[in-house]
Amino acid sequence: MGQLFEALSPRHVAFIAAQKIYFVGTAAGEGTVNLSPKGGDSLRILDAHTLAWLNLTGSGNESAAHVLQNPRMTVMFCAFEGAPMILRAYGQARVLHRGDPDWETALARFPASVAARQIFLLDIERVQTSCGMSVPLFDYQGDREDLANWSARQGKEGIEAYWRKKNQLSLDGVESEILARSGLPADA
Repeated sequence: MGQLFEALSPRHVAFIAAQKIYFVGTAAGEGTVNLSPKGGDSLRILDAHTLAWLNLTGSGNESAAHVLQNPRMTVMFCAFEGAPMILRAYGQARVLHRGDPDWETALARFPASVAARQIFLLDIERVQTSCGMSVPLFDYQGDREDLANWSARQGKEGIEAYWRKKNQLSLDGVESEILARSGLPADA
């Protein structure tokens, strides 16, 4: 059933490329465990040991706050069509913000978006596959455009105001460093 690997194989890469959704799990030392669904054109496999994913502005900023305290991250993919399989990539993550030296290089790998908030780099320590035979089958109908449309209406200034209001702290009050690391003042 389950198998462990030290890195992504070509078979794993092909499986990941076929998935329309993935899930990111993080946790600080204490408090709430976060599990976020991700979709769209937001994931890149940089090599057999590294994943990068673009985090767009959303209602919370749990992953960023958690990774600053505890860099453990799990990214999970599961087949909702075709042959069953679940793949988990476990490792240590770091978060890039607008003001970080590697930001522009990392951001160039993804489609442009005013909502680009952070980029996470996962250094993969272990890959696990399991059967996924109980995961239901679903039909992919398309990506939602709601976030892109909302972000476009907000514009850069609106997104930054949203960060000030909603994205500075996790649910447990852990700082995300979004303003300082993006070069933004606390008050606008």
